[in-house]
Amino acid sequence: MLDRLHHALRTDHPDRPAVLRHTRTGAAGVRIRRGDLADLADGYAAALHARGLAPGATLGVAVRPGPRALAVLLAAHRLGVRIAVLDPTAGPDVLAARLTLARPDLVLADAAAQAVAGWARPLARRADLALPPLTALGPVATLGRRWPGCAPALGPAGRTAPPPRTGGPGGDGDAVIVFTSGTTARPRAVVHTRDGLAAGLRTVTELVDPRPGSTVLGGTFFVLLPALAAGAAVALPARAPRALARQLTRLAPAQTYLTPPQLRTALAAGARFTGRVWTGSAPADAALLRRVKQAGADQAWGVYALTELFPAAAVEEVEKSAHTAPGDLVGAPLPGVRTDLTGEGELLLTGPGARHRHLGEEPEPWIRTGDRADLTPDGRIVLAGRLKDMVLRRAENIYPGLYEPALHLPDVELAVLVGVPRSGEPGDELLVALVQPRPGTDPHRLRTALQGPLDRMGSARPDAVLFGEIPLAGRSRKPDRRAAAAYCARELAG
Repeated sequence: MLDRLHHALRTDHPDRPAVLRHTRTGAAGVRIRRGDLADLADGYAAALHARGLAPGATLGVAVRPGPRALAVLLAAHRLGVRIAVLDPTAGPDVLAARLTLARPDLVLADAAAQAVAGWARPLARRADLALPPLTALGPVATLGRRWPGCAPALGPAGRTAPPPRTGGPGGDGDAVIVFTSGTTARPRAVVHTRDGLAAGLRTVTELVDPRPGSTVLGGTFFVLLPALAAGAAVALPARAPRALARQLTRLAPAQTYLTPPQLRTALAAGARFTGRVWTGSAPADAALLRRVKQAGADQAWGVYALTELFPAAAVEEVEKSAHTAPGDLVGAPLPGVRTDLTGEGELLLTGPGARHRHLGEEPEPWIRTGDRADLTPDGRIVLAGRLKDMVLRRAENIYPGLYEPALHLPDVELAVLVGVPRSGEPGDELLVALVQPRPGTDPHRLRTALQGPLDRMGSARPDAVLFGEIPLAGRSRKPDRRAAAAYCARELAG
């Protein structure tokens, strides 16, 4: 797809917009045209080639989504260079450990990333920062506008002929490294090969089916690349909820991809939707999908995806709402995705788009999702919670994922079940429901409405129900269960 995209940008309406720019009023302007994006990619390929990056080299990238990031991805693919995705908000110690593991030959960071992380400047100026020598970590260059104190700039070599298209290593060559978990002492990262990345992009294309000349709103590469390859224009979501609501009204996108927290804040700001809406990266209950359709969307889809396999399954609101059994229905596995369960009920996944291995480790055929699940007779996946989220109450194992969907009533923004250690009884926990009401909801009316779902939980009925804002964490803004449990413990103690 990346080869096809580069060709399509030049030959298929190169004067059409590739990436749209939004304003405070929500109006759309042209941020970059298709042909200009191809030129930018060629310029970066020439600049990286001049820096000595060759097939098999590693390029660290800490750049916000946008035309430059897309151009760098295309340039790296052209050269056969693998990309290590770096999160500048991870903190200097974590980031340094990840750099040490990936050992990039060059790190590209925009000025904002350097300002957030505060790591590129000292790495660029010091030979030793209580870390391996700079030569082991690789040099740093600024992509885009350079602010004072940033590393030297890497500009596209516009007048230099781009290097020959090598295609890099064969299909099994590494394409991208994405860090997932681990500690400062032992970070973990998954490695996707060129073939695996291509398979994931094909799956997204078949699922979403972007159309030429349409507009797609989304901020992830798995959304942007298929859209651009199909001839659609893409728009990056505005960050402020009201601006996002105006953007949705002005653009009327045919396809929209937003995370559940983005959907909730957009809905609270009065957003109206059009076409098909997709959400993932965090749990999305049927009530949220229904609200999106009530706000104008033709279809509302929840996508089950992992860093190790994107996407794995998908379900539309009608099917999800019809699921009344325990657990969270995430849909049938997408073509090529295979499932299995361990003896503990942990969901295992594999398929053409699955990661090849963890960096520094041997290949693994199956992905351990960490999700407890059941499989329906027709093969659909029903999640029953995270294995590590299990609450132990009076020697009974309680999996929050089985019961949380029942708490998502129309007036509930988000709800989680967490365990709070019972004072004086090691190994025993109180089960607490933390419910975040929608703005303007009458708490007394909501507490009455919750009695029905709570009664149906049987032996898993919570010991306490608290109303409050659920803390979120990570780039995908998932519920932070540890912080939620700490909040509940403080509230109960008070």
